[in-house]
Amino acid sequence: MKNSLYLFIILGFTFLLAVCKPAGKDKEEARENTGLSKSSLEARYQKLLAYPVDSLGFPRSMALDPEKIHKVPSKDWTSGFFAGNLWQIYMLTGDERYKEKAKVWTAFIENQKFNAGTHDMGFKINCSFGEGYEITENQQYKEIIISSAKTLCTRFNQKVGALRSWDFNADIWEFPVIIDNMMNLELLFEASILSDDSSFYKIAVQHANTTLKNHFRNDNSTWHVVVYDTITGNVKDKVTHQGFDANSSWARGQAWAIYGFTMCYRYTKDPNYLKQAEATTKFYLENKNLPEDGIPYWDFNDPNIPNAPKDASAAAIVSSALFELYSFTKNENFLKFATKVLEKLDSNSYLLGENVNGPFILDHSTGNWPKQDEIDQPIVYADYYFLEALLRKKAL
Repeated sequence: MKNSLYLFIILGFTFLLAVCKPAGKDKEEARENTGLSKSSLEARYQKLLAYPVDSLGFPRSMALDPEKIHKVPSKDWTSGFFAGNLWQIYMLTGDERYKEKAKVWTAFIENQKFNAGTHDMGFKINCSFGEGYEITENQQYKEIIISSAKTLCTRFNQKVGALRSWDFNADIWEFPVIIDNMMNLELLFEASILSDDSSFYKIAVQHANTTLKNHFRNDNSTWHVVVYDTITGNVKDKVTHQGFDANSSWARGQAWAIYGFTMCYRYTKDPNYLKQAEATTKFYLENKNLPEDGIPYWDFNDPNIPNAPKDASAAAIVSSALFELYSFTKNENFLKFATKVLEKLDSNSYLLGENVNGPFILDHSTGNWPKQDEIDQPIVYADYYFLEALLRKKAL
């Protein structure tokens, strides 16, 4: 959740006109041929506000040529981000209309509080009800957060010492844990505070420790999926599901690791978490395949670089994480990089044009390259972490 000081922030925006290498030449030409023009953040915010309410269709991503919004039900792991975006825009602007619309969209996700078939309870609940509780202190929101945390805990395996990620591929992956799952620990930490129940905290710490032990390579990059044996608790395999291959460094996976261990340090003050966050940040920032503008290609090891798609979502996650990591370390390089990336995202190179009608802010994210799904498109979670980065920068 955000620091409560965010509630009092009214952000004045500065717009940078910058040029970066297009993520895809043909797609860029298609956008130019339709006469799309870039716009201010305020114009993009209005698109979110104007988007029709639909309890069964949460906006997840968008194709631009032609325009088509990809909608998902509340059970999708991304369903909480759109409400979270509205809550954050309210914190940025003070405009009550965004808060009221956020309440409406948030309510549609309550049915997920007992969904034990997913590890993504944090993404869904913390990014919607968690944001809302910070702003409203609504006691119903508090109870939903705690109930959701209890549901998430049913996926914990004591022998492995971690929360199970996916249930699919069970015949191949006995007990998979993905680096993304670090992000869902924030729900447990918050539930521990709200309920005064330390069991949530203990599970979050055990999961983080297991991940710390097994998920990182010698260069401090991270594997995507670690598969465990439920009888012995030992590691059976290390693979990928969304990266280029098992040994590649999937950009968003590195971002989840940096953000996740920075967040865990916030709640625990365990120096090992801070050390890992710093080490993976070093790998990320010093990688020879990181573009000059700081917006990574979707995987650092894609052999098609520099002609591979970029991932603005990974950039936004890292920018947000490094503003917080800077607050703990006072490392000026972290602040400088986070600011550079945020400014690049807040530019004509990545902001959607005002003529694009979808409820999104940023272009050029990559969802799932191996499946050729959501490639070089606006994706809702990129907007969420971009908005969070704006808030964190201002809070500094």
